[in-house]
Amino acid sequence: MVVKKAAHSAYEIHYHLVMPLKYRKILMGKEVEECFVWVCKEIEKRYEIEFERIGADKNHVHVLCSAAPRYAPGEIIRIIKSLTAREIFKKFPRLRRELWGGEFWSDGKYVGTVGEGGNKNVIERYIERQGSPPEETQLTFWL
Repeated sequence: MVVKKAAHSAYEIHYHLVMPLKYRKILMGKEVEECFVWVCKEIEKRYEIEFERIGADKNHVHVLCSAAPRYAPGEIIRIIKSLTAREIFKKFPRLRRELWGGEFWSDGKYVGTVGEGGNKNVIERYIERQGSPPEETQLTFWL
C-alpha cells in the first residue's frame, strides 16, 4: 500500500466498516448495491475517503476504506450513511415505503482498523465474497 500525503500529514489508515439496514430488512439487491457503489465513488471525489472494497449482503454492507486522519470513523460512517440513503431513496422510492417511511440504515455499525500485516488481505477477500453462497470447502466435523 501507498502512504497517502496531504498538505500537513502523511497517513495510512484503513477501516473495515459494516453498516446494517434498518430492521435488518432484506433490501440490498443488485440495483441498490450498484447505486450504493456509485454514491461511494461520488463521495471519493468530494471527501478524502478512498473506497478500496465494497461488498453487500442482503441486509448489510461491508466497506474497506482509507481516510484522511481529520475524519473520525464515526464521521466517515455518517457521511456514507447520509449520502447513500438520500440517493437510494431518490432512485428507489418503494424502499422508503418498505421501511415505513423511515430511515434506510440502522443506528448500528461496526468499525475496525485494518493493518498491513496480513489481515487486510483476509478482509478484502471476505468483503469480496459478500452476497455469494458459502463455500463448500468449509470444515466439516465427523460425529
